Amino acid sequence: MASIKQQIFSGVFYTAIAKYSGIFISLIVTAVLARMLSPDDFGVVAVATVIINFFNIFTNIGFSSAIIQNKELTKRDLSNIYIFTVWLGIILGVLFFLSSWIIANYYQNTQLIFICQLLSVSLFFSAAAMVPNTLFYRDKDFKFIAYRTFFIQITVGMLSVAVALCGGGLYALTIQPILSSLLLYLISLKKYPQKFRFTSGIVSVKKIWNYSVYQFLFNIVNYFTRNLDKLLIGKYMGMSPLGYYEKSYRLMMLPLQNITFVITPVMHPVLSDYQNDMGKLGNAHERIVRLLAFIGFPLSILLYFCSDELILLFFGNQWLPSIPVFRILSLTVGIQLILSSSGSFYQAGNDTRGMFICGVFSATASVVSILIGIFYFRSLEATAWSILISFLLGFVQCYWQLYRKMLHRSLRLYYYQLLSPIILSCIIGTALYFVTPYIKEDTIILSLIIKTLVCLVLWTIYIQYSKEYNIFAKVKSILNKRKK
Repeated sequence: MASIKQQIFSGVFYTAIAKYSGIFISLIVTAVLARMLSPDDFGVVAVATVIINFFNIFTNIGFSSAIIQNKELTKRDLSNIYIFTVWLGIILGVLFFLSSWIIANYYQNTQLIFICQLLSVSLFFSAAAMVPNTLFYRDKDFKFIAYRTFFIQITVGMLSVAVALCGGGLYALTIQPILSSLLLYLISLKKYPQKFRFTSGIVSVKKIWNYSVYQFLFNIVNYFTRNLDKLLIGKYMGMSPLGYYEKSYRLMMLPLQNITFVITPVMHPVLSDYQNDMGKLGNAHERIVRLLAFIGFPLSILLYFCSDELILLFFGNQWLPSIPVFRILSLTVGIQLILSSSGSFYQAGNDTRGMFICGVFSATASVVSILIGIFYFRSLEATAWSILISFLLGFVQCYWQLYRKMLHRSLRLYYYQLLSPIILSCIIGTALYFVTPYIKEDTIILSLIIKTLVCLVLWTIYIQYSKEYNIFAKVKSILNKRKK
């Protein structure tokens, strides 16, 4: 276990440097664009983004995880897979370009034509970058990944703001995925050069297909789980309601992504070395779940009680309708954070089929719940509650599948890891409930600071004195090392 911990810590450390150094840039970009663009603009781009994300599933088709997992692929195999993805990128880019008129007609919005045509360029670069980008993770070169990510974040963020300030409107939003995919491709290819030949590359693709196919199918069902709400809201409720919903969803996802994007990319490359030892994988999973629960559950409670302050601070008064939706969605953060780790363990255990089954269950629960929220209750709040319920159902099923079918361990071991984090979250929630009425409504920043401090103090005290983690000893150790 020490080896696993060391590798994960090293990967997380470098990934965290890049990710968290970019948080400030992301918040500035989001705040600037939210004040310069209308909810309708965000709704239009949200529709285009959701659809292109579906096409993006096909730029990978499960190859990334298969390349990481398969240690026997030769340079020739990797070159052939790269050639296959280049052809795939060309085909997908052309298809999305041609689909722009159909998409615009379906949503009755002509702006979507040019937006979709622009975004089609990013599909090619996303597909072509798959192999060289994956090699960074296979080789566990997290330090370089950190530097690369930081550079792309700053470059894209600054350019987006510049376009918005110059009156670029919603094109300030579309430039982000295009430039990000281009820079990712160029930097990755320079580090891991690939030669293009006029061949299909299908011979090498067959070597990883049995593994990648279930990953690919999981990605498809996971897409609909994550995006069906936006597609249906945009169609049946309008672009402005979608703008409010999308903005609250993105704000909810911001802290979640800044945690998962640090941890998740590291886990599969490291855990794949232990694919033949289910005992080590099980022990590693329980420790990681406990850590994520101690982060995610209290964070959910804090976001719930800070919903007004966060929406007003980052987006302004015009986004007030987003507050109720954000408040409900924030309760899913802890669940999603823990769920984000499950895929890496399914992949490391060579059970992408099990991961696909979980995806199908989650997608079914999500579809039914969202349809009820939109068509029966006809409100954004009801849709948000439906998403929360679907995540709870998917959470239970996913870990039943993981523990009983793959790891062959008792579920009691898993739920035991969640008990203490839940108790801590209840304590924090109770404290914030009684503190909130005494804070003046017009002091947004002060209110946010007070609530955050209450949460951090209670979290630290509980973690320290329940002997979950010896925070004080860890801080003392770091300070002593610096003195030396």
